[in-house]
Amino acid sequence: MTGGEAGGEVGTAPGGNQEAAAADHTAVRVALWRALHALADPPPHIIEDEAGLRLADPGDGWRDRPDMDEHATRRTRASIVARARFVDDLVVEQAGQGVQQYVVLGAGLDTFAQRRPEVAARGLRVFEVDRPGPQAWKRQRLLNLGLGVPDWLRLVPVDFEGDWWEQLLAAGLDAARPAVVASTGVTMYLTRDAIEATFRLVATLAPGSTFVTTFMRPLEDVEPEQQEQLRIAMNGARAAGTPFLSFFTPPQILTLARAAGFREARHVSAAHLEQRYFTGRTDGLRPSRGEELLVALT
Repeated sequence: MTGGEAGGEVGTAPGGNQEAAAADHTAVRVALWRALHALADPPPHIIEDEAGLRLADPGDGWRDRPDMDEHATRRTRASIVARARFVDDLVVEQAGQGVQQYVVLGAGLDTFAQRRPEVAARGLRVFEVDRPGPQAWKRQRLLNLGLGVPDWLRLVPVDFEGDWWEQLLAAGLDAARPAVVASTGVTMYLTRDAIEATFRLVATLAPGSTFVTTFMRPLEDVEPEQQEQLRIAMNGARAAGTPFLSFFTPPQILTLARAAGFREARHVSAAHLEQRYFTGRTDGLRPSRGEELLVALT
């Protein structure tokens, strides 16, 4: 599971061995889209993520990459920064209500810990869960950049094909206390069985816990002008050996969450994100409904 703010998958390492100490290519791409938002789009910016760009260290000329085309990726990067901001806001809100545990499944190059250390200073413990290779690479990058790994940040290397939940608990997650669990950019790479299993595990957390995840809508549910961009993404993922496997309509993902044991679930649409974060913009920047959000409560 490599996503978090990454976009990746459970159980396989795209383009390499699971133990290879390197950043996942999807994690790098998403970090660069977050950075591109602050460089290519006028303010106000939905999120600013200099730390992600420093971690990725893409070298000169990264903005000339085909997947960084400023025009073609506008809706995609708007979706990426909107989901990141939504999760940020949710974690900050829950921390303000006393929740002290935040889990990022498939953390990739997620930078909440670097961007919002003041939240952790109020007692929040952050668990970043990822495969051993990318996790080791990220730890070294944090040290090299002088950002460090404070005590409240737990980098949890796991085998997602094994007892990863037990590994998370062994790292200090207290299932008897409320937590926020985030999994973004992940479900499209998983089988339905794997998604259901993850949902059921998270639903066992203490009452008052919150699960936030993205899901990919079927191609025919995406805006017509965005369907070709999605086809390109799907073809690229397939060529890289990480095909998109699962798509859901909002009613389907809500049904799955309730069946997994969550007491409440709601769909957060692209229209909602647009109203919340993009109202008043004159540049036309807005997220696509290709990938939307589910929030579920225990």
